[in-house]
Amino acid sequence: MGAQLNLYLSEEDSDSERLDKLTRFLRGQLLELDVEDVTPVRTGPPPPGARAVDVAMIGELAVSLGQSATALQAVLGTVFQWMGRRGDAKRMVRIELDGDVLELSQASSDEQVRLLKLFADRHAPAGDGR
Repeated sequence: MGAQLNLYLSEEDSDSERLDKLTRFLRGQLLELDVEDVTPVRTGPPPPGARAVDVAMIGELAVSLGQSATALQAVLGTVFQWMGRRGDAKRMVRIELDGDVLELSQASSDEQVRLLKLFADRHAPAGDGR
């Protein structure tokens, strides 16, 4: 595959510390998978007058999928689990791969599974038998 998947995370009413903690947790989970790397996305220094920590920067991860045929499915499964750990908080994740975008927020678990499967199927390697 060798593609890069971008994840944009947010949680309603979370401050920068909370979002940083959530992003680091998900990054740790993703690094346990068969992926090449998971790196926080840094867009540069905050603009003048902004807080030192830009919340949008904290919630961004770039996942290098490598050559594993199952890496995408594993990453999407881990994102699904991360979404399920939200309790009462409203979490949102935006997933981008090869110009394709999937946003999940208040969908039910069943809807999330269906949408993640459709997304994975669209990006399955040719000859994968799907």
